[in-house]
Amino acid sequence: MKLDAPLIKGEVALVGAGPGDASLLTLAAAKLIGDCDVIVYDALVSESVLEMAAVDAELIQAGKRGGRASTSQEDICDRLISLAQQGKRVVRLKGGDPFVFGRGGEEVRALAQKNIPIRIIPGITAGVAAPAMAGIPVTDRSVNASLAFLTGHEVEEKSRMDWQALVKAFPVLVFYMGAKNLHRIAAQLLDAGLAEETPLAIIYAATLPEESVTEATIKQAAAGEVEARSPSIIVIGDVVAERKHWRKDLNL
Repeated sequence: MKLDAPLIKGEVALVGAGPGDASLLTLAAAKLIGDCDVIVYDALVSESVLEMAAVDAELIQAGKRGGRASTSQEDICDRLISLAQQGKRVVRLKGGDPFVFGRGGEEVRALAQKNIPIRIIPGITAGVAAPAMAGIPVTDRSVNASLAFLTGHEVEEKSRMDWQALVKAFPVLVFYMGAKNLHRIAAQLLDAGLAEETPLAIIYAATLPEESVTEATIKQAAAGEVEARSPSIIVIGDVVAERKHWRKDLNL
């Protein structure tokens, strides 16, 4: 079966919606979005992507946004199961990639337990797309041979991160969901030995009309001299200094 083949009744496709701009969808994602009965979508899915849905498709918002009222993960899973059991052809549309900080694994497990047919369509994750659109290479031979993708939520009291090990092992760090805790993240990295002048970039709403990029240093971030809004991707490391403003001449 091809990934872009029509869904069967009672099938659920976990589809990555990419970073926002509809032109960055995969071909399979675009086809399934335009040919399904129901789309259950996250808060980070852009309007331009939702506009690709069939005119008679039911659109159900079921997003999770930190610090805001949102649907519980259990309720989302139950909704997907119920729709599939009704014979609906369901697209579960998730910003970026379903399996990169997207709780896709939890939804797949819940559906599999009910023997519901599943299809997975990967998407371009924001941790790669946002730096690329900003002209920042997340890997550069002159800077790094490794990088880490991290969640900003892990700066809380019960953090599973070994901050000193991160600083030693990874010259480049890319944080998802780090806007709220930016100054705490920066402070932890400074305490772990990261150089004060290490550059960082805060990329807000990548690929969307309201996109913005703020550059600073870890020292400035730790001191609260820069702010980040959600949704933002935060890139930390010397690759930020390699930034090229490639879109300026193209008016993109």
